[in-house]
Amino acid sequence: MGVQLILAEKPSVAKNIADALKIKTKKDGYFEGNNYIITWAFGHLVELYDAKDYDGKMRSWKMDNFPFIPSEFKYKVKSNPRNRSQTDGGAAKQLKIIHSLMKRNDLEAIISACDYDREGQLIGDSIIYRGGVKPKASVFRLLLNEWTQNEVLQGLENLKPNNAMQPLRDAGISRQWADWVIGINLTSVATLKYQQGKSKVLNIGRVLLPTLKIIYDRDQEIANFKPEDYFKLTATFQTEDNHEYEGIYIENKDEKFKKKEVLEEVHNLIQNKQATITDKQVEKKKEFPPFLFNLSNLQGFITNKYKGWTSDKVLKVAQSLYEKKLITYPRTSSIALEESLVAKTAHVLKVHSEDLPYEDEIKFMKTKRVFNNAKVESHSAIIPTYVKPKRLSADEGIVYSAIKNRFIMQFMPIAIYEETKLVTKVLETDLRGFFHSKGKVQLVEGWKKVEKIQSKDTILPFVGLNEHVQLIDSEVTAHVTKPPKHHTERTLLRVMETCGKSYKEDESEELMGSILTGFSIGTAATRAETIKKLKDVGYITTESKNLLCTELGKRLVETFPVKNLFDLEFTGRLEKALSDIQKGKASKQEFLRLVFHFTTESVESIKCAEDVIINKVTSSRATNEVLGTCPQCGGKVTDGFKAFGCSNWKKGCTFVIWKNDKYLASMRKKPTKTMVKMLLKEKKAFVKGLTSKGGKKFNAYLSYEKNSNNDYYSWKMEFLTK
Repeated sequence: MGVQLILAEKPSVAKNIADALKIKTKKDGYFEGNNYIITWAFGHLVELYDAKDYDGKMRSWKMDNFPFIPSEFKYKVKSNPRNRSQTDGGAAKQLKIIHSLMKRNDLEAIISACDYDREGQLIGDSIIYRGGVKPKASVFRLLLNEWTQNEVLQGLENLKPNNAMQPLRDAGISRQWADWVIGINLTSVATLKYQQGKSKVLNIGRVLLPTLKIIYDRDQEIANFKPEDYFKLTATFQTEDNHEYEGIYIENKDEKFKKKEVLEEVHNLIQNKQATITDKQVEKKKEFPPFLFNLSNLQGFITNKYKGWTSDKVLKVAQSLYEKKLITYPRTSSIALEESLVAKTAHVLKVHSEDLPYEDEIKFMKTKRVFNNAKVESHSAIIPTYVKPKRLSADEGIVYSAIKNRFIMQFMPIAIYEETKLVTKVLETDLRGFFHSKGKVQLVEGWKKVEKIQSKDTILPFVGLNEHVQLIDSEVTAHVTKPPKHHTERTLLRVMETCGKSYKEDESEELMGSILTGFSIGTAATRAETIKKLKDVGYITTESKNLLCTELGKRLVETFPVKNLFDLEFTGRLEKALSDIQKGKASKQEFLRLVFHFTTESVESIKCAEDVIINKVTSSRATNEVLGTCPQCGGKVTDGFKAFGCSNWKKGCTFVIWKNDKYLASMRKKPTKTMVKMLLKEKKAFVKGLTSKGGKKFNAYLSYEKNSNNDYYSWKMEFLTK
């Protein structure tokens, strides 16, 4: 019997598969045992050629070189992220190992176990069919939604032939080539046209610009908003048994009045008058729990609830929970589960219900809100797996609890509240309006217990129809209409997900339709990256939770001539086309023809547009700000162009911290003004997010001390003591 070679997307996933198959033997770059070899990639091991790899003349950026669209697209081993001119050694070595394993004589099958999505298909296929060579062994696909042992073993029983994944691969390639062509051409031409100075580019991208435009539009709405005054009249009534309640004056269905005089007249008319209850309605209302999470809703929920979280961070943490077998596949756009998962879900619920204070209220039921094939697009919603976590970091705990709680809520009783509406009419007046009061009392807490959601009750006294009450107080209050709120990551994700068709929670049914047909900006997997990139390239900035357009972002939106790239409909149609290719309903060739044509036209329109400067890059970044006192001579340490140094350097003081300090660079850090201020003031600084040689993040105290045997300074590191 021959061996089977399994290719995983990451080392941690390969380890999960090896654990499931009880394989312990680890060799250089793979596991082996029980007729299986399990190897891994590190995400993409190959990438598309740069323009200069196709043609030497592309080394220099000249307007005449564009548009540049290669006649065939080629791949090379991934570049080193810290030095793009070099190949990534780790990737090259792993690729060699995988290809030598693929050549083994005893190999009977290759199984791609990369994530079940466009990118995963691309990662696996770009390695297995590298250079267009078809392997001797048959190629299969392992399609899983989680990495637990049961799923891995079951998945290996139900492999699909890899060629059945052609539409998924076509969608992956179309996305990759389209983004390359649009990005390379328009970024280059826009930079040449609109930027003064070197060392930076003006980033132009298919998903980047419409997302920027959403934020720009909201900022403009706020800037152009003209506040208006309005007035309200509130009255306090007393019942016969001395209970009080409030009512708001309503006339022609309106409680907001532009003219204060109208309400003041009413106010004067009703003083010390009797009133009567002319209408009373009591209604029980159901409150359903919010739907299960998809990635965008999870990102919105966490970034809204916790300080300092970004969508990008939520995805990274969810990804680590997924790789630790604790949750199902996170990059999903669905808010329901496949109907085939009923038995499995019941088991997961049983595992997580144990020992909860409300365990006896949890009841498994197959409802359409939870199990609905029509609401599932390739992956079900995110839920916990049957594996209970042993140890979680604080961040993992936040994301895991949110997912687990949202899951348990679905099987708790529906919350019920009672709503009472009263209409109070003042007697002996000929008022056209009446006073309206609303009360709410929670009768059944139900799913709200899971996250201890407090319901705000408004209790009205018990009164009967036609009962008389006494008006004891009334007041006219002034109000101002408020501008729309700035976008946050939560609201931005929602607009991206529905392509600008804003919706309220309760209308989500119809809108899910437009999301599921693939009509959106970016995909669940890429939206966080887009928001992060907008911040990194300086087009948007954050103020607490709010996202705002920078001056550079504003100039770009107002000047850049390719208006289609800002248009949500246009981008939505491109994303829809990719989704159709993935479903086998549209052709890759047709899509790419459209993208190449669009790129060629866009390059021409930028070339012909008016010459303006959108961005000036100044090479000097010296602020000369004083950061503290020099520990060597008592002079001033200032922020200079290349270093933080002592202003007495002309007099021979050698105290300096270089901005490209080698020691810090080895841990992927650069010294910041804040760090230098701390060092000068406290003699040591607490530095977060240092990276070890093995790629792990850690925090430590750093001090910068003078060497005993010469005039230079060296770094010392101390770890936190528990």
